Amino acid sequence: MAGEQAPQGIDPTIPSVARMYDYYLGGKDNFASDRAAAEKFIEIVPGVREMAQANRAFLRRAVSELAARGVRQFLDIGSGLPTQENVHQVVHRIIPDARVTYVDNDPIVLAHGRALLSDNPHTTVIQADMREPKALLDHPEVRASIDFDEPVAVILLAMLHFVPDDAVADQIIASVREVLSPGSHLVLSHAYAGRTGAETRARADDVYGSTTAGSITSRGPAELAAYLDGLDVLPPGVVPVEAWRPEFDEDVTVDFSRPSILGAVARVP
Repeated sequence: MAGEQAPQGIDPTIPSVARMYDYYLGGKDNFASDRAAAEKFIEIVPGVREMAQANRAFLRRAVSELAARGVRQFLDIGSGLPTQENVHQVVHRIIPDARVTYVDNDPIVLAHGRALLSDNPHTTVIQADMREPKALLDHPEVRASIDFDEPVAVILLAMLHFVPDDAVADQIIASVREVLSPGSHLVLSHAYAGRTGAETRARADDVYGSTTAGSITSRGPAELAAYLDGLDVLPPGVVPVEAWRPEFDEDVTVDFSRPSILGAVARVP
């Protein structure tokens, strides 16, 4: 960030996962500590920049598909710093008055998001924490902007891997699913280590252990499929994000042995 000036209450010496992700995507909203941590992780997982870009492209394709299906409400939990092709930009090309609600617990994300969207009547930016899912879903501003009696797309993009406790991750998914009416959709993506060796995974854990999130956890296809049990999972199912309905009929090989971000979209029947 210009001059490395941090807003009040932000310690710029502690890497933020949102700002590291911004760095992976080529953004400028990051501090020296974020860049240093991100570069350490790139040394360990050289393809992480490409994974981040693929994850953003997956988001674009997924929300485009859901808007085309007529979904008019989108709740993006852990939305991260604004970048190109944000959810509202993609959705509003298809449904100009669709409601898009962004939720994050990072003050810098909130400041940037609110500044960007201050004159957009169809978007809302809210501070809440996904690790307290019931409080998030019952937040007055969420309830004012989202009608859970109507179909809504809830997006948890690259977020659950910052929840190391499986029971807490399960509760987040269960709480979200509990409020979704028929015709709603759940969009998920999650880091997956593949067949990465224990030493490499330990080094990766050390990098993210120094961040605001405190950890990063790999979960595989079976674990993501379990989150979606009982829902109608859209083809091609749980796959690396680059293989989820790639554009231009690209022939993308599905390889679960490599580190990747897995993604899936499912509908509430």
